[in-house]
Amino acid sequence: MNDDELMARMNKFVPPTARLLGQEILEVDSAAGRVKMRFQPGPECRNPMGNVQGGIVVAMLDDAAAFAAIVKSGKRIGIPTIELKTSFFAPARSGVPLYAEGRCIKLGKRIAFMEADLFDEAGTLLARLTTSAVPVDLEDRGNLEERK
Repeated sequence: MNDDELMARMNKFVPPTARLLGQEILEVDSAAGRVKMRFQPGPECRNPMGNVQGGIVVAMLDDAAAFAAIVKSGKRIGIPTIELKTSFFAPARSGVPLYAEGRCIKLGKRIAFMEADLFDEAGTLLARLTTSAVPVDLEDRGNLEERK
């Protein structure tokens, strides 16, 4: 499967959180272990100040990082997180598209190291996540839903 076919498949069969986060994969580079994604979280994701709540920001970055490892693997895997750290640089405004780039730094048999950045439309860096996870082979489609 080439990168365009992989991206189409990953946009068609999505995790349940994809709807909540308004998730779409824009670009896949499986050789480099990199993905670019767009998110548009709904109003239910706002904090009392009207910005996207920090935990939602982490969820978007966690997805971008995990997807980078998944595409790098070249096979169907789960990527359960074992640790993560997120630094917040500016508020993520609600109601506008947000963009993430996920990168798989190293994909081993027992552990994967990834990072992801979140940007606004102007290219302002809003947050950065670094994480590690345990690659797990998946036999079936897992908990994915077909997007219509």
